[in-house]
Parts: sequence; structure tokens; C-alpha cells
Amino acid sequence: MKKENYYKILKSKIKKKKCLVGIIGIGFVGMKLMLQFNNKKIKTIGFDKDLKKINLLKRGISPYSYIKNKDIKNVKKFSSFKSNFESIDKCDVIIICLPTPVKKNTKPDLSNISQAIAQILNRIRPGQLLILESTTYPGTTRDIIAKKISLRFQIGNDYFVSFSPERENPGSNMKFENITKVCSGFSNKCLDLSKNLYQKIVKKIVTASSLEEAEMSKLLENIYRSVNIGLVNELKIISRAMKLNIHNIIKLASTKPFGFQSFYPGPGIGGHCIPIDPYYLYWRAREFNEEARFVKLAGEINVRTTNWTIKNIIKIIKKENKKNYRTKILILGLAYKKNIEDLRESAGIKIMTSLLKKKYFLEYSDPYVKSEVINRVRKKSIKINKKNIKKFDCVILVTDHDKYNYKLITKYSKILIDTRGKIYRKNNFFRL
Repeated sequence: MKKENYYKILKSKIKKKKCLVGIIGIGFVGMKLMLQFNNKKIKTIGFDKDLKKINLLKRGISPYSYIKNKDIKNVKKFSSFKSNFESIDKCDVIIICLPTPVKKNTKPDLSNISQAIAQILNRIRPGQLLILESTTYPGTTRDIIAKKISLRFQIGNDYFVSFSPERENPGSNMKFENITKVCSGFSNKCLDLSKNLYQKIVKKIVTASSLEEAEMSKLLENIYRSVNIGLVNELKIISRAMKLNIHNIIKLASTKPFGFQSFYPGPGIGGHCIPIDPYYLYWRAREFNEEARFVKLAGEINVRTTNWTIKNIIKIIKKENKKNYRTKILILGLAYKKNIEDLRESAGIKIMTSLLKKKYFLEYSDPYVKSEVINRVRKKSIKINKKNIKKFDCVILVTDHDKYNYKLITKYSKILIDTRGKIYRKNNFFRL
């Protein structure tokens, strides 16, 4: 087989939907990809080293609150799940959807991607398309992936490499096919193949002129949010010092029909993207002798917001709780955002950990997080009802899940602290 035929053969498979897609990392991004490919009748294999997760999926049980069991059972009709890479050579397309955290010194940690590439490098074959979807700094696809693959193949002729940033929003009802996909490629042929692939599952494709511009665009999307959240969190702190209501201020500003977009304050930021991505750019910029000072500052303000929230919670409890015995506190919500179970970088976990260290008696209620080890103690979520709420001296709303009965919470909480601007009452109520 001539090398120049690999491109035409793979393109034909993609166009006819006869390609087999392997997805490495079956988290919220990878699983949604599998669902969408299966909706379009394109076969997939999901690879993940988490055996517990793989076993659940094989049994048709969803590990995710926002994906139904029946959807997993439908996926099984077209696809399979694997805990090793023995079948990676059977895939025509490989998509990497692995987490990219930072280390304690805020240096990017690409070990998940590097390890995956090392494990599949001797198993991949000519004629495959490999796409990175993980959020990372500009240069990752070329330097971490393409360089290693080029030791075995000629990229653009007998192997193909692309980057297409994920745009999944956990808890959102937006249909996958309505989210615009950005595509880039190591070469024009790589770009064309990835563009043809994603055209099968989304309505609109936008192409980038290079791998690096596509990688940078994803950082911009998340840093934009980080900066604006940092801004509104700082304004919240300033407004409270001035005895002003930041939520009323946002409502007034949002009446302007141009040049303003509403962002809302909270107890801090969480998840995999917003707390992490600013440091990816900050670290990468320093390699080019540039200081991303504004970007770094936004990240620091968001960390400060959580510390400020904890400090003020303790201050309120000491002032308002007149009882001498150990204060009982109920935390509402551990997940980093509403209507999902994701705990990564969660402000709720940080707040609860800090309060436990202060020797308060704490419990939590989260409809999506059934149990969790916090400060070396396993805690189970309790039900929200009149009897349970009245047991506590203070109730703190950290994550504003839609499933909560806010009327019940408002009526029966002795002291109520709201960090989300979700509820209001006159007596013994505090908004942070």
C-alpha cells in the first residue's frame, strides 16, 4: 500500500461513517463524545484506567448524574469499554480526553497525556488520526504528541495529528451538535480529516490556522471567565465593605443593552478549567520571557475569595450563635457548580475542610454527592427536611443545586448564610 493512500482511505471511512473511534478518557468530555458518535451511528471504544467506572459502564450503569442509564445501554449497542489499550490498533481515529491539572507549584502537569502516548506508541498503526481535546498550553500537541509519533511515522502522509478543544459544559441542557467545534491540524491533510470527522457530529466547524492558535483559543475561553469571575468576586468583597448589595448592582448594570455581560460572584471557583488554565498560560508565557500578570492576579483573587468566605462564615457564627455548646453547621452543596457531582477544586470541600479544623460539628447535603472523605472523615449526604434543618445552628448555601427546596431551607434555618445570592429572608440571614 502506498503511503499517499492512507489519507484517502481514512477520509473515505470517515465520510461513510465506517471509521472506528477510540476515546481515551471516559470522563464528562469523553462520555459525551461517545454518546454523540453513537447517536450518529459511528462505532466507538472507550478507554479508561478506572476499573470501577468501566465495570459500571459495561453493566449499563451511568457513573454520571447528567447521563441516564438508558443512554449508556444504548451506547453499548454500538460500542465497548476497555481498561487497556490492546484494541487501540483497531481504531481509525483516537481522541484523547484526559485531565491536565497543575502541580502544587502551579506548573502544568501533562503526565496523563505523556503516559497515554507512551503506552500506545508501539500499538498505533499507519493511517490513524489522533486528536487531542484536552485543555493545554500552545505547543503541547506539536511538542508532546507529534514529536513522539514522528519517530515512527511521517505525519501528514501515513499518520495524522490534530487538536480540537473540548467545549463540554457539565449540567447544561445544550445539545452537543449545536456547539461549534474548532479544528486544527499538523498539516492540511490532518486538518481536513479532523474537520470531516467532527462534521458528522456537530453542525458548525471553524478551522484554526495552526495547532497553537487552537490551543490558545481554549485558554482564552476559560481565562476570560476566570478574569471576569475574579473581577465580580472582588467587587462583591468591596461592595460588602461598603454595605452594598452586589446582586442588585449586577441587575442594574445588566440593563445596559451593549458592552456588558453579567457574571455572578460565589464562594470561589472550582472545576477542572477555570482554576487551572490561567496557570497554564502564565507558565507558558514565562518561557517566552513574558509575565501574564493580569491573568495570574485573577487566579489569586479567586483563591482569596474562598479564604474571605471562610473567614466571614466563622465571624458570623461567632457573633450570631449564642449557645455555648459545639456549633452545628449544615453545608448545602459540595460540587463545584450546580446540578453535577464534580468535586474538582470545589469551594465546598475547601470550606468544609477549614471549618472541620475549627472543631465545628459539620454535615452536608448534596443530591449529587452521596458520600465523601473530608479531612480524613467520611461524611454522607443527609436529606433536606424540616427535622434535619432544625437540628443545625447554621445552614450555609455553597452550591445552588436546583433540586433544593429553598422555601423549606429559608423557613427553618436558624442562621442562614448564602454564598450564591440565591435566597433571601429578613432575620438571621447573611449573604457572602
